[in-house]
Amino acid sequence: MKELLLKQKQVLLFIFAGALSAAVEIGSFKILSVYLPQIFSQENNFHGIHFPLSNIFSTSCGIFTNYFLSIWFVFERGKHSKRKEFAYFMSVSFFSTILSLTFFQVFFRFIFVDNIDAGFFVFSREMLSKISAILLVSVLNYSVKKKVIFNG
Repeated sequence: MKELLLKQKQVLLFIFAGALSAAVEIGSFKILSVYLPQIFSQENNFHGIHFPLSNIFSTSCGIFTNYFLSIWFVFERGKHSKRKEFAYFMSVSFFSTILSLTFFQVFFRFIFVDNIDAGFFVFSREMLSKISAILLVSVLNYSVKKKVIFNG
């Protein structure tokens, strides 16, 4: 078992960094999705797009958290210069953000039509959609970041 864990250390660290980044993203999304609609009335539904600013700002928080955790704990640096590495990371993250926002809209409109009561906590449609989009996009992120940006 120990040998298997050591062999999969990078994947486990990526999962840990991803979980922390997701917590930052989900937490900031929850806060923003509650308070931004009080300031911007169209935040709940801006021309058919639900919670656009909350999604963009919270995803940005998650991306920056993930970048620093990735370079500190997960991946080895050295494949590219720091400037190029950061540019590649942000490019991949931009594409991932578009994908995540798209998945969020699909989940929010078609998949999660009601809140889910887990007994101890009620998961809103927004939160279920956000969590699902993050999980789906994280698989792609690991593969691309490992192969393209950092030393695989």
